[in-house]
Amino acid sequence: MDNNSSLKPRADAGVATAVEGVVVLDGPDGVAVTMTADAAAQTANSLHAAANEARRYAGAGADAAAGDAGP
Repeated sequence: MDNNSSLKPRADAGVATAVEGVVVLDGPDGVAVTMTADAAAQTANSLHAAANEARRYAGAGADAAAGDAGP
């Protein structure tokens, strides 16, 4: 596998389903994670916060986010 391709962000979302009292998150490339409901809720909160931060970064532009926006 090409290392550069593994660093590119995916645009396709994972899909979460509840199965017999646990949450299963199916992601791209066959990634699957099974979590308790509490762990899934904490993961959802963390993902939401990270997505908001990434959007702010992207909206500010890489130069501004890196501190190169000038005076």
